[in-house]
Amino acid sequence: MLIEPDALVLFQGDSITDCGRGFDTLDAMGNGYAMMVAAWLAALRPDTAPRFINRGVSGNCARDLRARWQRDCLDLQPAWVSILIGINDVWRRYDDDEPTSLEDFEADYRAILEQTRAAGIRPILCEPFVLPVPPDRARWREDLDPKIDAVRRLAREFAAPLVPLDGAFAQASTRRPPDFWAPDGVHPTAVGHALIAQTWLRTVGAPILG
Repeated sequence: MLIEPDALVLFQGDSITDCGRGFDTLDAMGNGYAMMVAAWLAALRPDTAPRFINRGVSGNCARDLRARWQRDCLDLQPAWVSILIGINDVWRRYDDDEPTSLEDFEADYRAILEQTRAAGIRPILCEPFVLPVPPDRARWREDLDPKIDAVRRLAREFAAPLVPLDGAFAQASTRRPPDFWAPDGVHPTAVGHALIAQTWLRTVGAPILG
């Protein structure tokens, strides 16, 4: 497995990562994929499991991560940081008429990765994703797909493991309807979070069932 025993791993992102973690305790993991990953690895090797922190914040875009990166990443000194960001950079275009250009998204993302690399922290990049429920979400692909491509380019540039979530959800939706995984196309059900956790664990080489 890529992640060393006892390493500190930070989860960063928006509401998908936040997932009700709360802000009143430093070790709150929320109810989503971050908690599932941490629990699985703790059960797998309780004596040497990595340690995890969740700093996802609901509603965040890439620029918001950049604004709080010093406090919520660099100051924590993790060995690894897993980043899932981008869907709000798309969503705000359609609900608030506040688009984020591809250039700005990539510039903000690159800036945090440059800071991360300079601090000796290794990144894990997760693709943002959307499912076509309700039907208007299909329009979002025109904005989201270039941003997914940007995340893939950055993964190559920074030699970061890439968690292929958009493809994982597309494939899963051939077996059960999209709303089984995410009723609004964005926020996963418990099963959707389990799919993220499985895909994440496979990417870092952790042994899992199925």
